[in-house]
Amino acid sequence: MKNSSTRQLGLITVISLVAGGMIGSGIFSLPAVLGQLGAISLLGWILAAAGAYTLAIILGKLSKAIPESGGSYAYTKTAFGDLPAFLVAWGYWLSNCSTNAAIALAFTGYLSVLFPFLETSLFAFGMTALGAIWSLTALNFYSIRSSGNLQVLTTALKILPLLIVAIGGFFFFDSTHFQPLNLSGESDFQAITTASVLCFFAFMGIEAATIPAENIKNPKLTIPKGTLIGVTLVVLLYLFSTVSLFGVLSPAELASSLAPLSDAGVLIFGKNSSYIIAVGACISTFGALNAWILIQGQISYAMAKDGLLPKTLAKKNRFGIPGNGLIFSSLLVTVVLVFNFSESFGNLYSFMIRLTTVTSLFFYLSAALSFGYFCYRGRFGFVWNIKTILLSLLGLGFSVWLFVGSGWEAILWGLGGIVLGLPVFFWSKKQNQKLNRP
Repeated sequence: MKNSSTRQLGLITVISLVAGGMIGSGIFSLPAVLGQLGAISLLGWILAAAGAYTLAIILGKLSKAIPESGGSYAYTKTAFGDLPAFLVAWGYWLSNCSTNAAIALAFTGYLSVLFPFLETSLFAFGMTALGAIWSLTALNFYSIRSSGNLQVLTTALKILPLLIVAIGGFFFFDSTHFQPLNLSGESDFQAITTASVLCFFAFMGIEAATIPAENIKNPKLTIPKGTLIGVTLVVLLYLFSTVSLFGVLSPAELASSLAPLSDAGVLIFGKNSSYIIAVGACISTFGALNAWILIQGQISYAMAKDGLLPKTLAKKNRFGIPGNGLIFSSLLVTVVLVFNFSESFGNLYSFMIRLTTVTSLFFYLSAALSFGYFCYRGRFGFVWNIKTILLSLLGLGFSVWLFVGSGWEAILWGLGGIVLGLPVFFWSKKQNQKLNRP
């Protein structure tokens, strides 16, 4: 039984962790990409939302049965053993590091609207991105409660500007912007698939509450409830704001926009509103970065605790936080950023998103497989009936569909990164076996 003092995150914080992790840079940049596809991309939002909600239900049910840190890693380990669980967690850990690098870049990019010198100085840009990463790493190192409080605050603040622009947009709504429906030049099915893959990036984070399970009060009830509430809030906000943006900006204006929410804000509220949107974007990305930095230490801790990574990463500091894993993960993020600063912002950000999307899908795919396996075997009180079969197939089918729809280049990058983890797995197992010998 865990000491109650380590259970510091309640329902409101869990909702904020899920919603705050999902609402990052995606909602501020994706509408411009979707504008190239046309209004048919709204169907992609709906399908991505349906898939995210299905996976949220599966994760919620699994968290009740196995309320352990690591989320899908813990479920896969229980169902299929160490190696599959390691590969899932390793891929997710890579995804997490790529996500944090991408969000730190996005945060600094939005900050450059307020401080233009960041655009002209690569050194200042890089130091600001690294400063955001390490300041939040320090916060999470010393206090998970303070990190949770920051998450609640930034989630509330980031929602406000999105709602203001979305509501204001309906007073400038032009329904002709929704015709023609498909601008992609591809079939409707291909356009919807592409849109769904892109939109699902903005939904990543549905699993956020399952990772730090050992730090959550009454996890069997709080995690599934907080996850479903958080996902529902984000789904409604995304759909509402995207429809509004499509109504305010024409497809051509959306497709050419670098900051669609800012451009819509200028049309609705005037020139100076772009600064308000930039502040909202900074808050949004900073809050998302806080959520993912909290998670990155927890996933390495879960693997190290089971002997699948060096044991030192499982060591908790005097505040009950896996500080070594947290710091090591942020060092990996730093290396990724430093070695890629020669790349343009767009190329680096695009690479991070592709790697993140593919490697994260293994996490969701394994959750659906574990759920189906437990139901089939009748474990943890699960039963094999029409409802559970359908839920398993929907989660599995959605994950596979998005995986294939990501394209071969992204798939090969993701698989390559996961294969690189195999030497780490066997080395860690060998080292831990030596330590455990009498």
